Amino acid sequence: MAGHWFGARLVERRAQTATGRTLVLDVPGWPGHLPGQHVDVRLTADDGYQAVRSYSLAAPADGERVELGVQAVRDGEVSPYLADVLPTGARVELRGPLGQWFVWRTGQSGPVLLVAGGSGVVPVTAMLRAHRAVRSDSAFSLLYSVRGPDEVWYREELAARDDRLDVRVLYTRRAPRGEVRPPGRVSAADLGTTPTGPGTVYVCGPTGFVESVADLLVGLGRPAADIRTERFG
Repeated sequence: MAGHWFGARLVERRAQTATGRTLVLDVPGWPGHLPGQHVDVRLTADDGYQAVRSYSLAAPADGERVELGVQAVRDGEVSPYLADVLPTGARVELRGPLGQWFVWRTGQSGPVLLVAGGSGVVPVTAMLRAHRAVRSDSAFSLLYSVRGPDEVWYREELAARDDRLDVRVLYTRRAPRGEVRPPGRVSAADLGTTPTGPGTVYVCGPTGFVESVADLLVGLGRPAADIRTERFG
């Protein structure tokens, strides 16, 4: 089924940041998916020209409804159109679900550390939501790196109290008033002070971010086999 193209209809669009959007689509016949997986989206113009791009699923399987995270890229061909132009009710095509490595399964045990940069928080949010939905006993921690306070996706959801989840937002350029940690990239000190012990680590974000974090984790003694990465850009 992963190679099959499904017809889909946009039913809702929500702003997450100035350039980040949540798209909710109805996808008849959707087979379901795992938290962390992604899909290909295909657009077809009136003259038959087609463009395909990959986007992460932001929520666990929910029947025939799927939720995507789209970060509009300056001068991009597809993402600005999906983020701000595609009208509600319009139809696109989806192929997936795709990816079997960067996934969290609800029966999975052991602590989990999630490390996200920018819109890389989208697939790990699907894991957080699944973790909450099944009331998993596994300890979850999220380190979320953003340039400034106005670039935080899922702000209220991440700020909600959850005794089984630890969330830290790290600012690289501009920190909000009262933030103790000075702005800067994710460091070994940040990664070394998370409350979760040995277990699986999921890292998602731009390529440079993912490579830097993975190197720091290995330097801290995390086995490379425990580190799962997903990158873009």
